[in-house]
Amino acid sequence: MLKCDQVIPERFRHIAVKGSEKCAKKCEIACNEPTTPGDMTERGCTYAGCRGVVGGPVKDVIHLTHGPTGCAFYSWGYRPHLADTDFHREYIFVSDLEEKDIIFGGEKKLLECIVEAAKEFPEAKGVFIYNTCAPALIGDDGRDVAKQASELIGKPVVFFPCEGFRGVSQSQGHHVGNLTIFTELVGREEPEKPVYGINLVGEYNIKGDLRYILPLFKELGVEVLTTFTGNASIEELKRMHRAKLNVVHCARSATYIAEMMKEAYGIPYIHVTLWGLENTAKALRKTAEFFSLEKEAERLIEKEMQYVEPRIEPYRRALEGKTVFIYQGAPRAWHWVQLMRELGMEVIAIATTFGHRDDYERIFKQVKEGTLIIDNPNALEIEEVLEELEPDLFISGNKEKYLAYKLGRAFVNGHTYDSGPYAGFRGMIRFAKDIHRAVTSPVWKLVRSRAKPAGGAS
Repeated sequence: MLKCDQVIPERFRHIAVKGSEKCAKKCEIACNEPTTPGDMTERGCTYAGCRGVVGGPVKDVIHLTHGPTGCAFYSWGYRPHLADTDFHREYIFVSDLEEKDIIFGGEKKLLECIVEAAKEFPEAKGVFIYNTCAPALIGDDGRDVAKQASELIGKPVVFFPCEGFRGVSQSQGHHVGNLTIFTELVGREEPEKPVYGINLVGEYNIKGDLRYILPLFKELGVEVLTTFTGNASIEELKRMHRAKLNVVHCARSATYIAEMMKEAYGIPYIHVTLWGLENTAKALRKTAEFFSLEKEAERLIEKEMQYVEPRIEPYRRALEGKTVFIYQGAPRAWHWVQLMRELGMEVIAIATTFGHRDDYERIFKQVKEGTLIIDNPNALEIEEVLEELEPDLFISGNKEKYLAYKLGRAFVNGHTYDSGPYAGFRGMIRFAKDIHRAVTSPVWKLVRSRAKPAGGAS
């Protein structure tokens, strides 16, 4: 039990140490449960998972939040999903529900907003409506409005029932986003020519990760039909059902649609990790095996390793023996344990915001005995871990960045990247460089040193 949790002992179920009596053989940890009352969770809501992760990266539609302005502001610029157009990141659309709309209903206002936005931006290929708590509680029928609006503007209008109060975290929003896109879009259009390739599923192109991923598959000889949903167009989502294989990168946010496509269209899927050298090599080998391209994969892997290894080695020597605390959404936590070992570093603490049982089982298998594992940590717990375990590096997201800085702990943004891209073989070079720069910066010693009182008294 962490000291800060003495007032909420329920948190004990969400904290484990590998090798302890509690976790001798498997990771006995509570997860994917409602947040304990009194615990200041860092979780996002269902709307955040649907709008911010799954739907938001689609580059050529109007992303319209149906609700108060505050909900829309939360999602604006939240994650840097890069694309070959900035339309999806440059503008913010919201129905701006106010008190009178809560009393008299917001359906008419929503319809007017869709028509007005479509008229202002005729280049948009469709509209995605994200429902929030307020219109759901007053009973607005967003699906009916979407149907009316689609007839009026002559383009697809897709309604996402992603009210924030659904589910226990943003993870439910991933499920809603997957189900809605599959139901409303997938299979609605046929490719112009036969496809002999893959869908890259659960890849959101954070800071341009696809720049280092797509060339690998192209050189392997495999066409990427659709990326779900980084740099994706609405038309590409409609054609997903013609791929031969779904390659799932983010297991927690996108296995749902892979399962649905397997059941409906018979498309198999594989799970891969496209961060790190060994992980990327495994991903290429698994994909190549499906298409009988094993020789091509080995040639590609050898070529990339020859380029990357000598460029990473200096960072590896400098980072050897350093310790890490990883805190990510869910899969990236276990994706990155191997990356740290490739840099000579060891994970001593690991946490996720919305991990499920299978996420923690994967984490448990990869970390060494004595590793602290936390589900849905709060800021006080994070602070205590940083102060007590004193990791050389904390890798997390935007919300935790400033806490790390104040405590004088080296920090790398693994959620939205301050730099990047980090994926693929060549992204590993930038990842290693950023970690090295953070860990070896002399500023942390200055932050951690206490200033002397006036007059030089100690």
